[in-house]
Amino acid sequence: MVLERGSRGSTSSSLLVQLRAGKPEAWQQLIDLYGPLVYYWCRKFGLQPADAADVFQDVFAAVSAGIGRFTYEQSLGRFRGWLWTIARNKVRDYYRRRAEETLALGDRQPKYPIAEIPEHYHEPPADEADSRQLTSLFHKGLSLVRAEFEEQTWDAFWRVAIERQAVPQAAEELSMSAAAVRQAKSRVLRRLRAVLGELLD
Repeated sequence: MVLERGSRGSTSSSLLVQLRAGKPEAWQQLIDLYGPLVYYWCRKFGLQPADAADVFQDVFAAVSAGIGRFTYEQSLGRFRGWLWTIARNKVRDYYRRRAEETLALGDRQPKYPIAEIPEHYHEPPADEADSRQLTSLFHKGLSLVRAEFEEQTWDAFWRVAIERQAVPQAAEELSMSAAAVRQAKSRVLRRLRAVLGELLD
């Protein structure tokens, strides 16, 4: 039987808390969720695949070192913005090293696209490709909690929260009360918040 844990909204179960506790499964979850996005950013900034993979490692090493100092305050910045800043800085470090190495060999001043890397994270996404990456991130988060809910609860949540179906219509089609549909939506969203915590914002 599937156990519904959607009512467990404590931030103690959030991914951010688990990361700070150094749990290996939490770090793997973080990389599964955000790894493709970080790699996408590296490639978008002009890195070749092998170089993007190296910078990818640098980014998550920096996240590991700094996660204890990250404080979620919506007015100051979201987790994705913080992660993006780290990625941007690591890409810039990479280009600076390359420039120094080139000059050391006596070559002309190389032109690297450091100046083309934006100073600030775009919210909402800057283009369609960015939007696709964030949509993929959200759906990965959904997949993490899907198995924890009964079919009817999940169906009610999906219809109302994802497909934007009106609550009365969803209630009628699912043979549920409107209050039950709203509660189902709330349970799943609370669970998403508990699992992803501040990382979802």
